[in-house]
Amino acid sequence: MFESDKITSYSNAQLVDEGLRNFMLKIYNYMAGGLTVTGLVAYWLANSPAALKLFFTPTGYSALGWLALFAPLILVFAFGWVLNRGTIRQVQATFWGFSALMAVSLAPIFLIYTGASIARVFLITAASFGGLSLYGYTTKKNLNAWGRFLVMGVIGLIIASIVNIFMKSTGLYYALSYLTVFIFAGLTAYDTQKLKSLYFSATYNEEIAERGAISGALSLYLDFINMFMALLRLMGDRR
Repeated sequence: MFESDKITSYSNAQLVDEGLRNFMLKIYNYMAGGLTVTGLVAYWLANSPAALKLFFTPTGYSALGWLALFAPLILVFAFGWVLNRGTIRQVQATFWGFSALMAVSLAPIFLIYTGASIARVFLITAASFGGLSLYGYTTKKNLNAWGRFLVMGVIGLIIASIVNIFMKSTGLYYALSYLTVFIFAGLTAYDTQKLKSLYFSATYNEEIAERGAISGALSLYLDFINMFMALLRLMGDRR
């Protein structure tokens, strides 16, 4: 009887481990897909004169460009509603739409920085992200305290960035870039651990797992993009 209980417990642990691996793999696949969509659309925008005229003027963004620039922010707030009330296809469409619209804000990097430096910084970001996410997945340390501190840091970054639009301080610009790398590096580890904990604390069926994977992918996608952009500002070679 005792041996039977041990075998059953071992089998259940195997199922949980396999389920967690599949759940996290689905998150990373969605995230990678979102980054691919953003990169391809941004590259197309930067290399299409007709598209550039639609979204950009010689002095900055056009009216359509400003609309597309702020659309991802609107979609982030709408995502929670769609996640809870929409169908799976609507949740997926919101995620892919967000990824495509983010390209408008990223397209100028192909005009400002060299292709070689963009590729180099992307690889550095990918390696850093992978290491940080692995740490968040494997560490036994509870990172909840990090989360509260880092969320406050993000709010501070947003406020300071808005202030610097008017101050135009080069020193503050670089200081904010370093802080952005630090904060979103921490968030990568924290969000990964949170997603792992979410899997263990919830009863998943296939649909709930799909919704959770897309929501998790969006969190990690934003961590990656913010870290990449900050590192590009610090390490990128301008044309």
